[in-house]
Amino acid sequence: MAGYFAQKTIALRNDLDSHIGSRVKFRRTSLGISQEKLGSYLGITFQQIQKYEKGINRISASTLYNIANVLSVDISYFIEGYKNTQSLNESDTPIYEIDLTKKKETSELLRSYSKITAPLVRKKISELVRSISSLQK
Repeated sequence: MAGYFAQKTIALRNDLDSHIGSRVKFRRTSLGISQEKLGSYLGITFQQIQKYEKGINRISASTLYNIANVLSVDISYFIEGYKNTQSLNESDTPIYEIDLTKKKETSELLRSYSKITAPLVRKKISELVRSISSLQK
């Protein structure tokens, strides 16, 4: 029975590590910062950034804090949207949701949108996107 709980804990940990990594990547690419540049700010290699973003290596609390400072977000940003779809006593079947932070076009859209300085234009684009998305339902 102890092995069962250890496996569940590892699965939950890896899921969270992947989520945090994808949020780091999303924010980094939204700002147009390369892995090399982020790594140099943190004093680590771009390969380490790759491992963090893929969830292969866990990000320590102090490193996550430093990443948040470099990327100008609150540290809670990296946990936002995380849905713990399993607990140690639930079934082995997780519930999956589409993670828009892993889609390249999402970060490209946000980067382009953030370059629009006219508030009225931004508002109209936002209204247009909401209108189009409501038609898709």
